[in-house]
Amino acid sequence: MPDDIGLFEAIYSQRAIRKLKPDPVSDELVNKLIEAATKAPSGGNTQGWAFVVIRDASTKEKIGQWYLDAWNKTYVAGTDNGKNLPDQIKRVYGAADHLARNLKDVPVMILVCGRNAPIESGAHSGGFYGSIFPAVQNLLLAALGLGLGASLTTLHKLHDQELKDLLDIPDSVETIALIPIGHPIGKYGPTTRRPVEEVTHQERWDSAKN
Repeated sequence: MPDDIGLFEAIYSQRAIRKLKPDPVSDELVNKLIEAATKAPSGGNTQGWAFVVIRDASTKEKIGQWYLDAWNKTYVAGTDNGKNLPDQIKRVYGAADHLARNLKDVPVMILVCGRNAPIESGAHSGGFYGSIFPAVQNLLLAALGLGLGASLTTLHKLHDQELKDLLDIPDSVETIALIPIGHPIGKYGPTTRRPVEEVTHQERWDSAKN
């Protein structure tokens, strides 16, 4: 386990890590990730999150099949297996493709869910998701701080009902993010992001900025 890193160091270096070793991740570390997630704020302090920890090989195998099917339908077919993508995106595509083809082999998955999901979209829907995703980000930052790799994925939604049936998740609960977790393969340096000046608008929207 690495030494604790500062908050801003974690924020500035956090990235999606999709190439993971099959080595086990202890219950202690998983519980620490979930504990960090539950420290996030939520609307009205409802704390409507729930976390399904998935380690069983046969369950991961099935989820991996669904995820790969969704990946192939969503990305592979539309990009000629990444050949039609800009060069700067191809490396990210390659890592995502690796995850899709090896998801079943990650040591642990955490399915983040929300209880009392809204039936229709609208203001309440925004508040519902806005009360869950801060917990997801906390979990991702905690993974980095503990020397683990993790990434936020949502492709499971293309097989959502099958997944809920497999895991006995009731209709009142919505699956939100599937997070594969493991020890990272390779080293990762600082992230590169668009400059603040390109994404910041003062008082009014600046149409000159993309």
